[in-house]
Amino acid sequence: IEALKAKVRRYFVPLGVGRRLQEWGVPADRIEEMDWWEERQWAGVVVTAAPAQHFSGRTLWDRNRTLWASWSLRSGAERIFYSGDTGYFPGFREIGARLGRIDIALMENGAYDSYWPTVHMTPEETVQAFQELGARTLYLVHNSTFDLAFHGWREPLERVAALAKERGIVLATPEIGEVLTVGKPREN
Repeated sequence: IEALKAKVRRYFVPLGVGRRLQEWGVPADRIEEMDWWEERQWAGVVVTAAPAQHFSGRTLWDRNRTLWASWSLRSGAERIFYSGDTGYFPGFREIGARLGRIDIALMENGAYDSYWPTVHMTPEETVQAFQELGARTLYLVHNSTFDLAFHGWREPLERVAALAKERGIVLATPEIGEVLTVGKPREN
C-alpha cells in the first residue's frame, strides 16, 4: 500500500478496511468500503463484493474486526471473479447464481492444511467451488509464492491440473508475465 498509494485512484475494500488504509496514508476520498453484494462503478467497471470465508486482522488484538470478501469485476460483456483468500464454504453456488455468467474465475489454491480448513482450500475444494460457481475458465492464484503450509511446492497446481483434465475443466496456466485476455483464445 505504501508503494501504491500515490498511483491508485480508487480502493474497493471490505467493510472496516478503509480505516487501515487511511492509517497508511491513503486519502479517505479514494476508498470505497463495501459489504457483501454491494456494487460500485468506476471507469466503466462494475465491482461487486461477494462472500468469502476467512478471518481478518493484522495483529493479535484486531481479529475479525473487518469483513473479508471475494470480488467480481464486470467490464462490458466480460466478468471476472476473484475468490480472495477463502476456505471452501457452501456459498459458491449462490455466488454463481447471483453474479450470472463468469468468464474466468481466479480461485485460491495453496497454503492449505488440516489445521486451518476454513481459511484456505485444498485442490479438490478449489475445483468443487469453481464448478459450483459455473465459471468457464479456472485460473489458479494463492500458490507458489509463500511457503505457508506443509504440502509440496507444486502439489496444489499438479492436483488441480489432474482434476481439471479428468473433469474437462478449462484451466488457464499462463507463465509469469504472460498476458491473458478474457474472451480470447489462449496460445499456451
